Amino acid sequence: MELQEFWFVLIGVLFTGYFVLEGFDFGVGMLMPILGKGSDTRRRVVLNTIGPVWDGNEVWLITAGGALFAAFPEWYASMFSGFYLPLLLLLVALILRICAIEYRGKIDDPRWRARCDLGIGIGSWVPALAWGWVFANIVRGVPLDADKQFTGVMAGLFSPYALLGALTTGLLFALHGAVFLALKTAGEVRTDAVRTARLLLVPTAAVVGGFGLWTQLAYGADWTWILLALAVFGLLGGAGALFAGRDGWAFTGTALTVLAASALLFGALFPDVLPSTIDPAYNLTVDNASSTPYTLKVMSWAALAVTPVVLGYQAWTYWVFRKRISVEHIPAGIGLSPRIANEE
Repeated sequence: MELQEFWFVLIGVLFTGYFVLEGFDFGVGMLMPILGKGSDTRRRVVLNTIGPVWDGNEVWLITAGGALFAAFPEWYASMFSGFYLPLLLLLVALILRICAIEYRGKIDDPRWRARCDLGIGIGSWVPALAWGWVFANIVRGVPLDADKQFTGVMAGLFSPYALLGALTTGLLFALHGAVFLALKTAGEVRTDAVRTARLLLVPTAAVVGGFGLWTQLAYGADWTWILLALAVFGLLGGAGALFAGRDGWAFTGTALTVLAASALLFGALFPDVLPSTIDPAYNLTVDNASSTPYTLKVMSWAALAVTPVVLGYQAWTYWVFRKRISVEHIPAGIGLSPRIANEE
């Protein structure tokens, strides 16, 4: 395997890991108004399921973005210039979500918490939909000229395929989050999470299946049929486990679906990294969009040294915080009163 191919695979692994891990984070935030309805204690149970891990999950995106910039600068430049406004909106939504999660418990005031909950919802829904839209457009291709410059307009990026991609990630992350909540909670919150996951199964299966089949028929290779089959198998297996009360296996199933669907997109894209809808000769590929071999070689040694440390730390975090949470585990709020917060 050439270094260019190695780094394409590694970037695919990083984005796939991000979608598997951050996908359920987004799903928790998307479902928080539903599963946390009725009391602030329930909302804190929902939010605390991702409290120890959500910021660590975002490391995958930061690493993927850095690797993309360093290994494939032409891909990075063309993608970010073409998708500048949507990616800026996505970034703002992620910042809003971070601030809302961090600041929610700082002030003991229902109105303050309601505003933060709104920020968590927006910061979860927007990225969940945007990522599917972005990657669907990358696989479909964009108008690139001979100078590798984006020449299209924003309206041209809202094709039926791209919109279906947005709906796919939105529903799949919501289901993934509901199953994660069923795995991580106990009592009434778990009961409602299981009910919500069951309601999401049919529409999610229909949309994911339709988008996956469209991707395979239009852009896939012979071997990527395996990835589509794995995505379907994960969804069906997860559904069976959910109805059997096997929360761990249900989560494994939805995680497999997210993993296989993400791998399908990268498999359908290769050897291109950003196709041109003007002329295939203008396509950005793993060869003409990559950095120099020396740069890739240095990056490879750095990745081999650092990656095991990051994976070990994340595995340790998930192990330490593996127990279920219920309303009985939530202590009284300790945030500042609104009067004191205003005085300070």
